[in-house]
Amino acid sequence: MIRIAEAEGLRTLTLDRPDKANALTKAMLLEIEAAVAQAAADGVRALVLTGEGRVFSAGADLDEARAGLAVDPVWERVSAAVAALPCLTVAALNGTLAGGAMGMALACDLRIAVPGTKLFYPVMKLGFRPQPSDVRRLKALAGPARAKMILMGGVKASAEEALAWGLLDRIVAPEALLAEAAALAADALGAKDGHGAAIKAMIAEA
Repeated sequence: MIRIAEAEGLRTLTLDRPDKANALTKAMLLEIEAAVAQAAADGVRALVLTGEGRVFSAGADLDEARAGLAVDPVWERVSAAVAALPCLTVAALNGTLAGGAMGMALACDLRIAVPGTKLFYPVMKLGFRPQPSDVRRLKALAGPARAKMILMGGVKASAEEALAWGLLDRIVAPEALLAEAAALAADALGAKDGHGAAIKAMIAEA
């Protein structure tokens, strides 16, 4: 349920379960984990995460979440793997981003989204705790009060709010979403070997 495509050096991972709002099963998370590891092994210079249909991801598949997926360490492994990639990573949100799916998007270097996108993480209502790294990244990007609004207040941030809060970097027309992701990756794709990774490391250390 994960499609992998590559064009001119840009690798794209697409969540492909649109009939279930791209809700994430453990099998899908393991596919993402393996695909990210392969991207690292292949030395890709830019990676895009996106979804099929009108929703990026509704988060965890609720049946699997109740059966234990909500507390499975695979979530932390996936977001850690995305964050550790030395290449440029772009979350191209084709629609709403919810729950545990937020982890992989927050772990990306850049996040762009179509108008109408909502960002929310309904852990209080569902009785689960968020993944620890999700909380850290959410707080780093949006600040503690806004992290509490999302995690404790049940706020569904609009694309415009998320942009103002620093959770999104750009709002893009749906027909231009993947083209914009490719444009943002163009310099990284054209750079000398290791150059993008070196700059990314400098930013992390600054």
